[in-house]
Amino acid sequence: MSMFKRSNTKNSAESQAVLAELALKNIHDGVIITDKSGVIQFINPAAVTMTECGSADKAIGLDYGLLLKLETKEGRELSETENPLIQAMNTNQPLENCQVCLIASQSDKRIPICISVLPVDGLGQNRIITFRNITKELAEEGEQTEFISTASHEMRTPVATIDGYLSLALNPQTATIDARAQGYLTAAQKASKHLGKLFQDLLDVTKLDDGKIKPHFEPVEMNDLVRSISSDFIPRAEEAKLNFTFGSNNSINFGENRQMHQVVYGFVDTNFMREIMDNLIENAIKYTPAGGSIYVNVRGDGDRVLINVTDTGIGISADDLGHIFQKFYRADNSDTRTIGGTGLGLYLVKQRAEAMGGRVWAESAFGEGSTFFVSLPRITSDEYEKRMIVVRNQQIQAQQQTRPPQPQVSAAPVQPVTQPAASSAQSPAPVAAQSVPIPPAQPTSPIPQVSPPPSPAPPVQSPPAVPPTPQPIQYQTNNNLNGVQQ
Repeated sequence: MSMFKRSNTKNSAESQAVLAELALKNIHDGVIITDKSGVIQFINPAAVTMTECGSADKAIGLDYGLLLKLETKEGRELSETENPLIQAMNTNQPLENCQVCLIASQSDKRIPICISVLPVDGLGQNRIITFRNITKELAEEGEQTEFISTASHEMRTPVATIDGYLSLALNPQTATIDARAQGYLTAAQKASKHLGKLFQDLLDVTKLDDGKIKPHFEPVEMNDLVRSISSDFIPRAEEAKLNFTFGSNNSINFGENRQMHQVVYGFVDTNFMREIMDNLIENAIKYTPAGGSIYVNVRGDGDRVLINVTDTGIGISADDLGHIFQKFYRADNSDTRTIGGTGLGLYLVKQRAEAMGGRVWAESAFGEGSTFFVSLPRITSDEYEKRMIVVRNQQIQAQQQTRPPQPQVSAAPVQPVTQPAASSAQSPAPVAAQSVPIPPAQPTSPIPQVSPPPSPAPPVQSPPAVPPTPQPIQYQTNNNLNGVQQ
């Protein structure tokens, strides 16, 4: 009986292995298994098709990076530090459902994929890479996005109208109401503003999701940028009775509140940065009770710019921490139910950061405050100066193209000079100019030598093409143009 049982166990294991191989060969998701060094040990047909490597035999033994060439959804090349697949493979950390574009090796076709990495414990320390083509999903999502965008745009107008009339009703100069009615209208106005914010957030999300908003990069000094954005929230923090400070690691205190901060350069979209900081600081103010503190900091961390917004607020539970950057997600507990929000703010932060080649994450514990980190690419001072030269040149060119007086000034002096040349009164040489006014003076002039010129009168009208006359015209025109250019 024992022999029979062992035989059944062996046959069962073999059949399971056959079934597993059959499943891997027939699923639509690409599967690649590598060793701890990243060398491919197995690849299924779906992965062969998407990567266009030819066959499984040609792929086995190659480094995974030769097949899985990735770029962002916007078509921007990923550096090694930005590439989520490389980071997951190098650190032996899992990667879940990251959306990128796969560049097919033969045709250079861009395929939008959702890729994951699962490290396998054991002696082999293998990595299982799975990815699927999400072209159809993105098309369906695009239709949904278009509907949400249209609906949000249409509904935002009546909401703004409602808010306007409520403002008029609450204004003592335009309406007279009692205290109870004022309370009702105030609550209605608060709800209408919340609804308007929701529609605006929906519009912002859909525009970036479908690629209608693209980052406009420019070189900036990150400390100055973040400080200027943060300073707008000082009145709100004071109103909420919070201690709000901005600082920089590696700062040197010279006494009398004078500090020299670390200079950190970045290449970012300043509008995206404002949206990121606005959402993070606004959340910190909303979720921090009176008497608490908020601290904003910027520092250079190798080739990255690291920004953190730290608060002493209610914190985030471990269960919620992994979901807070998802669309419409809001932590549900007794402390957050009374605080308004759309559930889109942190999703917008994640979108904007990733669009600029960065990432965002949070560290928190419930009841112990939170710290939100934003990591962005950093540039050197030399790169900053080079990029600033390009920006200044573009600004000068734009000013020259949009300067309205220039074409009018250059045309005015030239027109009067060239057109009279064909008339006969101003363009001829001084001798010809004297011969024109003399004929009318013949009746009063007794000089006989002047009367014969009636016959030269026709030549006076034809000399525009005579060589001696253009010389003063060209000289005057050149002087005028030089004056305009100066």
